[in-house]
Order: sequence, then C-alpha cells, then structure tokens
Amino acid sequence: MIIFIGVRFLVVPHPAAAAYGVPAKENGDAAYLSIKGVRDLSYGILGFALLAFASAQTAGWFMLIVAIAPLGDTLIVLRNGGTRAVAFGIHFATAVVMLINAALLFAV
Repeated sequence: MIIFIGVRFLVVPHPAAAAYGVPAKENGDAAYLSIKGVRDLSYGILGFALLAFASAQTAGWFMLIVAIAPLGDTLIVLRNGGTRAVAFGIHFATAVVMLINAALLFAV
C-alpha cells in the first residue's frame, strides 16, 4: 500500500496531499510532495525486498523502525490543522498495524 501512496504523491501530488491530511498550496510545496512520494515509495520497495530476501526478524526490525514515519505523520497532521480523524484514523492506525506486523514477524 505504501508503494501506491508514494507513486500517488509523485503522479497526482495535490490530491495525495489532501488525502494525507495537510493540503498543499496550489503553487508551492513541490519539494514536500516529492520528498513524501520518494520516501513512501522507497520504504515500500525496501519492505518487499526484505520480505523476499531476508529473515522474518530482519523484516520485523524494518517494520518496527519505519513505524516512526506514520507516528510522525500523525503529529504533522495534528500540528498543521488536519483533523483528528485523519491523524488517528489513518496515520496512527497505520503505525499500530505496522507495530503488530513487527511483533508477528518477531514471533515467527
């Protein structure tokens, strides 16, 4: 899913930013939109590579560490006028799912 989000930020950045919870300025914020797209795309590709070629424990560490991103996104949305529903319903919930996935990968 994160690969889709990254590609969306690179292809249709303004609708992607609005869905993220902090709309971008129409004639600005191009760097923010590109950085977000590349970050998400690279996390997704790296995650797939770890699942395919590394141990479950390695993939678990990856999931544990990259859960920082949606936790940070939660704070970004809250600090920049986004709704609590988006902050907690999308970003925080994503972090929780990632942490559960990490725990399951460590249990394997």
